[in-house]
Amino acid sequence: MSRIERITITHHRLPLEPPFVASWDSRPRTHFDATIVRVATDDGHVGVASGDLMLGFAGHEHLFVGQDPMLLERHYRVLSHLDFHYGRSWPLDLALWDLAGKITGQPVWKLLGGLNDKVRAYASSGTLRDPAGMADAAERFIAEGYPAMKIRFQRGKWQDDIRALEAVRARVGDRLTLMVDCNQGWRMPWDTVAPWTLKDALQVGRELERLGVYWMEEPLHRADRDGMRQLRQMVDVRIAGGEMTRELSVFRDLVRDGCLDVLQPDAALVGGITGLRRVALMAQEANVAFTPHTWTNGMGVVANAHLTAALSDAKFLEFPYDPPEWSLARRDFMMTVPFSVDADGWIRLSDTPGMGYELDEERLKSTLIS
Repeated sequence: MSRIERITITHHRLPLEPPFVASWDSRPRTHFDATIVRVATDDGHVGVASGDLMLGFAGHEHLFVGQDPMLLERHYRVLSHLDFHYGRSWPLDLALWDLAGKITGQPVWKLLGGLNDKVRAYASSGTLRDPAGMADAAERFIAEGYPAMKIRFQRGKWQDDIRALEAVRARVGDRLTLMVDCNQGWRMPWDTVAPWTLKDALQVGRELERLGVYWMEEPLHRADRDGMRQLRQMVDVRIAGGEMTRELSVFRDLVRDGCLDVLQPDAALVGGITGLRRVALMAQEANVAFTPHTWTNGMGVVANAHLTAALSDAKFLEFPYDPPEWSLARRDFMMTVPFSVDADGWIRLSDTPGMGYELDEERLKSTLIS
């Protein structure tokens, strides 16, 4: 029987020139960091993953070393306790699933249930282009096969955001399904701007109805469950959220109280695959869509794709991609081959054991910071 022999965590930094100006961050990003987690067994298997910084994990390796790596539920419970007491260490769960696939010779999507081996991608933009620039980007996404696109708000006044959205709709008509990320659910630590009120969100929601938007993401602060429930009843556009929700019990409450049409937890940040498979099945039973947020890096996208394809009938999965500012080369610098979609906009998963990705060891050496 395999035993976990060691857990290795390294941090890497890719300089960004020019900087990436993310819609949700008032500070231009001059570098992109990635944390790599490796779990090695005494018989030579190594599982790898990436995601959050693993803050608070140091000193707890002994809770896993010497254990059978296949005890995924046991490991999940330990990680959930660490989440409560210290920080989010969910990339370890993803690495354990990659390891389980390599030990058993199966891709993760099959280990999880094997419902599908593919999921349709939506191009998730990250920058705040002017109306003409947003329309140009939409046309590029269509040319590359994407069936849908998410547009970011945060231009200062929501009316300016609507003008950008109108320009896209006028240019591409119904050739793209459009989503909007309002980004009101949380803020960066240095951002003190208050989130929208219910009446603000309702005004925006009615404009999004007019423009045929598929979903309205994070329209209110994450704690305003009553507001989300009311907004969901007031507008026809779907209400999406939950990307940074830390406790799985909150998803239970969001579903029970009718707050959301679309649940969006990211396995690299919330619950790992082991935790979020519970949420995926919960959503299915409640007839609520499950389609993870996934803006860590390509390894995180792969992990969420395995989870989503295996257990849900998600219409779309987020694919962070907004060139030239956010290219696959930047996002996936730690991988030998950037993770991509096919010409028809599908994310297709292979039968390669585990997650199916490979690390670019030379690039990781050159970007190592700790």
